[in-house]
Amino acid sequence: MKDMQTQFAAPISEQIWDMKYRFKQPDGTPIDLTVEDTWNRIATALAQPEADPVYWAEMFYEALQDFKFLPAGRITSGAGTGRDVTLFNCFVMGTIPDSMAGIFDMLKEAALTMQQGGGIGYDFSPIRPKGTLVKGVGSDASGPLSFMNCWDAMCRTVMSAGERRGAMMATMRCDHPDIMDFITAKRESAQLRMFNLSVLVTDEFMQAVFNDDEWNLTWEGEVMKTVKAVDLWDLIMQSTYDFAEPGVIFVDRINETNNLKALETIAATNPCGEQPLPPYGACLLGSLNLTRFVEDPFTTHARLDTEKLRKTIQVAIRMMDNVNDISNFPLPQQREEAQNKRRIGLGITGLADMLAMLRIAYGTDEAADRAEEVMYFIGRESYLASIELAKEKGPFPLFNLGEYLVPGSHIVEHDDVVIGAITQHGIRNSHVTSIAPTGTISLYAGNVSSGGEPIFANSYTRKVLEKDGSKREERVTDYAVALFEEMFPGEELPDYFVNAQTLTPLEHVKMQAALQQWVDTSISKTINCPEDISFEEFKEVYIEAYKTGCKGCTTYRPNTITGSVLSVEPEQTFTATVPSTQDVMYVPDRDVVLDGKTYKLKWAGIPHAFYITINNTASGDPFEIFINTQNVESQSWITALTRMISAVFRHGGDVSFVPKELMNIHDPKGGAWVDGEFVPSLMAAIGRIVAKHMEKEIGTGELCGDCGEHAVIFTGGCFTCQSCGHSKCG
Repeated sequence: MKDMQTQFAAPISEQIWDMKYRFKQPDGTPIDLTVEDTWNRIATALAQPEADPVYWAEMFYEALQDFKFLPAGRITSGAGTGRDVTLFNCFVMGTIPDSMAGIFDMLKEAALTMQQGGGIGYDFSPIRPKGTLVKGVGSDASGPLSFMNCWDAMCRTVMSAGERRGAMMATMRCDHPDIMDFITAKRESAQLRMFNLSVLVTDEFMQAVFNDDEWNLTWEGEVMKTVKAVDLWDLIMQSTYDFAEPGVIFVDRINETNNLKALETIAATNPCGEQPLPPYGACLLGSLNLTRFVEDPFTTHARLDTEKLRKTIQVAIRMMDNVNDISNFPLPQQREEAQNKRRIGLGITGLADMLAMLRIAYGTDEAADRAEEVMYFIGRESYLASIELAKEKGPFPLFNLGEYLVPGSHIVEHDDVVIGAITQHGIRNSHVTSIAPTGTISLYAGNVSSGGEPIFANSYTRKVLEKDGSKREERVTDYAVALFEEMFPGEELPDYFVNAQTLTPLEHVKMQAALQQWVDTSISKTINCPEDISFEEFKEVYIEAYKTGCKGCTTYRPNTITGSVLSVEPEQTFTATVPSTQDVMYVPDRDVVLDGKTYKLKWAGIPHAFYITINNTASGDPFEIFINTQNVESQSWITALTRMISAVFRHGGDVSFVPKELMNIHDPKGGAWVDGEFVPSLMAAIGRIVAKHMEKEIGTGELCGDCGEHAVIFTGGCFTCQSCGHSKCG
């Protein structure tokens, strides 16, 4: 099954494989000695349900070879290891009951799911709004957001699959009485940081926006409040414009185009939005690396090898279908849901690189036409492959010739051959296509462009930590850029090499809409917006996404909360750096007089106030912190805290992590409301003050939580580190 040892396209690819996907003993000793061993491990594991596992292991290995087919990260890292983990990247959890016992049963299920490595999505709309009467108790309800804080604290506590914290998606309907609080929840930098938030927007609401009508917020049929639809829409838009959240999900479109709309109603998605799922639905993903199917790249004869692509699709569908039978599931309800419907999500990565190799500029009309053509081919061949599997193994258990009306997908609405084959033979998988964020596996495959996204940057510099503690710089180049430079040394990149910074937001939307027509679930895509885009232009992005058939919209505009997470220079490079020991500025002895400010903080349950003083150097950088209070029992921890923080301040460099770490601390006894914002602990309240004092530093961008470098980009609806490959979405 093995050929000559594969040479990784870039050093970062081998490093990502070693860190994320290479099977090792608990002490770190490698079991997978080469990437061929990894492919062999995956192929052998996924072939076990077959009648002839040896033959199919060979076929699966061939699809994996040269990174043609890229199973999602959970499959690549977990298949064939014997570990007690799920091979599904994420789940939508059960419908939350509107009762205290039911809510905390759901919280337990979420913790068990995240423990095995699954991200989760929840619709919090079923929880009654704050202030409504709780019958039988005689008290007022605290509302969905109060319980979302419980999930947020749980997620901070549970290490997903023992190595990373899981991702979560929270949704709420646009007619829920607490929707305005939901929309603005993350304006406070410490609030609900483990969640992605999205509003479930209905067609009726969008029509009310277009007509400038009033909009009712209701609970159990009762109108609780009436607002102008435009005002609510503008609140969503303003929050997204300023704080990058919430996203927007066009929920009616999702349900209308659902292949199983007769059997299920969808109200939530996985954390990055590419898989709208019913309660306990599981997210099973894989991607075709389109760069591996281009012949004669960059020449006038460049073309896509559709026969090679067809054969890979046929094998990939079979591989993914088998995951349903070999994976662990955190909960029995998840296993039942997955095996009854056998949903899979075959997608793409390297689209932008493929277009460049075909001499087409991403974002143009020609690129949209070609992307649509390729996605139609992939979607149609995926359906046909699933139908062939149904002939051999039977259709998914809930398939019913009288009820499976081939409704939602454009392919099964418009293709008579597919419709006829399903009618005659059934289909193995209820859904077959999805376009997921592929940040980490794209790096692993040679730094191909991620998912359906444009090339983010032609190249960038990352810091690599050596065994002796020193650091060296390493250039990381986009796959297509590197291939062009290898084929045409010394030549400038042609105009068809474009990147995320040069595209207009509406060009992003055009590409997403072109792909969505032939994807039967959804797409995780980030529409990058310039910081200086006007609010009216920004709103038009969402209107265009709705009008052109997208199922959701996620934008990213640099802002004061998330910062500009990537610094891109005119040469399309970005520098991912953290201060080395040689870079740190050591401050001289303390001046006799320092400028500073003192802040007063009152905390619930503590009788005396805290006075926090932060002094700055002459250049305006924080130098020291003091906390004074009459609460004698607090003196020991106050002394320790202020000495440690002051030492960090005096050490110099980027100290923006200090308030972030403080704001992430949750008190098990519960938090408190401060100035109209929920704060999870006294330490977090102190962190808020430090953050306020250090506004300039806080707004400079996110460090990667794994490797500590300024190399995190927001792409495909997900934060991914371009240095170490860590992804919030798994």
